[in-house]
Amino acid sequence: MKLYGIIGDPVEHSVSPPMHATAYEATGIDATYSRYRVGEDDVRAAVRGADALNIDGLNVTVPHKETVSALDGVALDETAERIGAVNTVDFGDEVRGYNTDASGALRAIERETDVAGKDVVVVGAGGAGRAVSFALAEEGAAVRIANRTFGRAETVADELCGFGEATPHSLDELGDVVPDADIVVNATTVGMEEDVSPVPADALRSHHVVFDVVYTPLETRLLHDADDAGATTVDGAWMLVYQGAEAFEIWTGRDAPVEDMNDALREEI
Repeated sequence: MKLYGIIGDPVEHSVSPPMHATAYEATGIDATYSRYRVGEDDVRAAVRGADALNIDGLNVTVPHKETVSALDGVALDETAERIGAVNTVDFGDEVRGYNTDASGALRAIERETDVAGKDVVVVGAGGAGRAVSFALAEEGAAVRIANRTFGRAETVADELCGFGEATPHSLDELGDVVPDADIVVNATTVGMEEDVSPVPADALRSHHVVFDVVYTPLETRLLHDADDAGATTVDGAWMLVYQGAEAFEIWTGRDAPVEDMNDALREEI
C-alpha cells in the first residue's frame, strides 16, 4: 500500500483526503491519504520522519510551504525554487519538492481563457499571489500585483521582472486598474469568513474573467459581484483540483482522473 498525506497547522479542515481517495479508487491504486497536524517547530522532523517511515508523498499546506522549500535535503523543481514555496513532496530516490499551486491556478483560469498577452490584476502578494503571478507572467500575461502593503507588491513585481511584465499597485488603485484588465484574480483569504470582496464591485465588467482562490464558500462575494456584472467566473475549487491532480501524477506516474476528483471535492465542500 502506498502512503500519502498532507501536513499543515491547522490541517483538520483540509478537503484533500476524499479527493485523493477518489483518485486512487478510480485508478485502482492501493493507497491511503491522511491529515498530519505539524507545528512550526516540527516541520523538519516531520519531513525527515516521513522519509524514514517510507511515506511516498506529502502535500504541504499553510503555514509550512516556505519552510519546506528551505529545508536541507529537499531538492526543488524549477517552479518551487523560483516561487520559494513547496506544496508537494515526493519521496523517491531523492526527496524532491514541487509547487503545483502555480500550474493549478493557471489551469483553472485557462478553463475560460488563454492568458498570453492578457492584462491581469492579481490581488495579494502572499504565497498564493506569488504562485499565481509567476505562472501568469511565465505564460506571457502582463501582471498587475495589488497588495495591502505596497512594498510587498513591489518585491514580487521585482522578482517577476526576469520572467515577464509585472507592476506593483496599492489596493487603493484597484478602482482604476481593474476596469481595463482582462482577468481579475483574488489570491487573498478575503471572502473566506466574511461576505466581503477585495475588489470594488463597480470596477467589474462583463468582459472580465474573474478567478477567486477561495473555495469555501464556492461563491464568494467577489464571484457574486462578478456574476452580477456579467463577467465569467472561476471558483477556487478548480485550483485545488488541478494542483491535487498534478501531485497525484508526480507521485504515481499515472494520469489523474480530474473529473472524479472534482466531483469528490465539491461533494465534500
